[in-house]
Amino acid sequence: MGDPSCLWSPYSSDSSVETSTFRDPPEWDDPLAAPGDLLMSKNHGSPPHEEYLGHITKDHIKGTAHTYYQVLIDSRDCQFLKYTKKAQTEAVTFLGNQENGRTLYAVPGLDYVAHEDVMPYTAFNERPIHHELFYKFLQRVADKDPPFEARDTLKAWQKRNHPWLELSDVHKETTEGVRVTVIPFYMGCREAHSPHSNDVFWHLPQWRYCIRLENLGEKAVQLRERHWRIFSLSGTLETVRGRGVVGSEPLLTKRDPAFQYSSHVSLQSPSGHMWGTFRMERADGYEFECRIPPFSLESKQGDSPPPAPAVDS
Repeated sequence: MGDPSCLWSPYSSDSSVETSTFRDPPEWDDPLAAPGDLLMSKNHGSPPHEEYLGHITKDHIKGTAHTYYQVLIDSRDCQFLKYTKKAQTEAVTFLGNQENGRTLYAVPGLDYVAHEDVMPYTAFNERPIHHELFYKFLQRVADKDPPFEARDTLKAWQKRNHPWLELSDVHKETTEGVRVTVIPFYMGCREAHSPHSNDVFWHLPQWRYCIRLENLGEKAVQLRERHWRIFSLSGTLETVRGRGVVGSEPLLTKRDPAFQYSSHVSLQSPSGHMWGTFRMERADGYEFECRIPPFSLESKQGDSPPPAPAVDS
């Protein structure tokens, strides 16, 4: 590759330039073996400075296995993304403790990244990543490369919350040069009042789904409208339509080709499906419907909620 390249955050607007070097290309081809590696995103639509926490189990895209990583995002990049609206600042949310189904937990600055979307690099400063969990989860080991390893707190946290952190199938579909990636996560059950009686509580399963849009072409394209269809195993079909996503109509250009956000959905049954379209518009006014690949919403085994109580007509 020649002389090492100097690396800095393409999002940072202040003096957060870091002295770093890229790894040799052969190392990029092999999955990372242990937590503690430093990663930079290849795509400017995602936060560039990340710390690898764990190897995620395979996903299935057309029957093939792909490697994903659980990562901490540098808080400086999160602030810049929020200011520029290049992407929603990621936070993993889950209900976790089923004894208190109304409590929502959030871990800000935690994300999942595909192996092909990152480049490992080496940083020479003592604190390469700014994140409140960095030194709670990882410890420096001077004679190790990378010089960090998982603490017992990280191992215990991952073991305790594994059902809510585990990555399930990843779904991708491309329409007219715009690729949509969907990753659903089961969050657990939450308590909700029955619509028929305030004295009756239902335990409703809830999911978080992460959506990533990527413009693979040369021409800019903007998301104008979303159209969702949500099918529940109980037999209900819900249609949701609205402007943009999470209060934004992201513009995907060659320079900033990606946008990512997360949202939540709950059902009155243990499983269901979601699918839909995004209405996209190019600069010349041409519009097209970009398909959102259909994906399943499945409760974890042994954690399915009881069926909704029957109501007399």
